[in-house]
Amino acid sequence: MKILLTGMSGTGTSSVLEHLARRGWDVVDTDYGDWKVAGPDGDLVWDESKITELLTTQPANRRLAVDGCVSNQGRFYGYFDAVVLLTAPIEVMLERVTRRTNNDYGKTPDEQEEIRANTRLVVPLLRPGADLEIDSGATSIEEICDRIERFLKDR
Repeated sequence: MKILLTGMSGTGTSSVLEHLARRGWDVVDTDYGDWKVAGPDGDLVWDESKITELLTTQPANRRLAVDGCVSNQGRFYGYFDAVVLLTAPIEVMLERVTRRTNNDYGKTPDEQEEIRANTRLVVPLLRPGADLEIDSGATSIEEICDRIERFLKDR
């Protein structure tokens, strides 16, 4: 079982990933480590050979959750059993990034404007590829994990 957990900064993808790990899932946060390389436009994208290896060399019974949001992620949707999109109201997202202590991104006005712009531009691109969308602004982390696991069980 492999899922992609995706969404904008402040939607809770890292927190959900952490909770899934506590539930026995193997997890990979592609924001850390050497999962990304510079893409043709200079933006960071997944290193396609590393992601392909990760997604094709795992035992069939392994529960793997991958967290990321990059422009080339759609190329890998076929490797996942589900793509889970977390969304939240922009006010909730900005409040979360302001108070979090594990990541400095989103604390400056310029970064917060980037989050607003990415939410307007990127989320509509993510929705069509998502198998499950969860509003994390109105749902606890535990309930999000429960919903993901129920969704996968029912597939």
